[in-house]
Amino acid sequence: MLCISVKEFLFWKKKQLSKGGDKQSFALLLDCIGGISSVDLNLLNINPEGNLYLKKNLNFLESVWEEHLLNSHPIQYLCGIVFWRNLKLKVTNKVLIPRPETELIVDIVFKLFTKKSQKIFFAELGTGSGAISIALALEYPLWDGVATDIDQDVLKVATENYIKASRQSNLKFYCGNWWTPLERFKGELDLVIANPPYIPKNTYEELPKEVKNFEPKIALLGGEDGLKHIREIIQKAPLFLKKNGWLILENHFDQGESVKQLLFENKFTSIEIVNDLSGIGRFTIGRYK
Repeated sequence: MLCISVKEFLFWKKKQLSKGGDKQSFALLLDCIGGISSVDLNLLNINPEGNLYLKKNLNFLESVWEEHLLNSHPIQYLCGIVFWRNLKLKVTNKVLIPRPETELIVDIVFKLFTKKSQKIFFAELGTGSGAISIALALEYPLWDGVATDIDQDVLKVATENYIKASRQSNLKFYCGNWWTPLERFKGELDLVIANPPYIPKNTYEELPKEVKNFEPKIALLGGEDGLKHIREIIQKAPLFLKKNGWLILENHFDQGESVKQLLFENKFTSIEIVNDLSGIGRFTIGRYK
């Protein structure tokens, strides 16, 4: 641990933020690498006297911050951590960084399943960091869940995140593409969730470099129209869902009507496009009957 004066630290902090970037990203850097939480930071601003202890020296922290600013390297990858809902999750460059808007998937589930005593068997396809499945497993300890991903290295990250977040054993992980690892669970699932790759090819080419240059292409690109994976998930869903089972999908901002039509064509009912906090139709849900 390195000891410096609070005044020296606050002067350095002001200098770093003057270079650009946002306070939230800088706070993540200080928390995960420097060892200074947001609560600690607020206290230092209130009482700038005395000393504080850092896990890494200011020069190292500055070099990480400049890598973020100069090369658009996502701060979450540089820190290896992202905060999502009430979870602190490990992320690597093999894993898509969980977005704040995706948190609403969990809220949609809360509205559909209000009784926590209800026995539910759920699956998440393409779990990535495990964020959604872990949040549900923690919130509904009586539920059983399975989460899949095509990449074994990604599943290692998700499994590690689950072990760190919970002492429960109600979530299991399987490697494979979409439904393939779940053949033994045909007709058994009450709920399936997926945030698949949905970016159309032309849109992918125009993505900001912090996304295109660093986040895994396999987790973003959804084919020519962005619906390649969504189409496959919806078409095979009736084989795996129970009667009245729910399917919840995250989609591109302009895909809601197309996804709605795909659900209708595959005999889903109670179909609804759900807006995110910006009023964008980010999610499409349906019930298999």
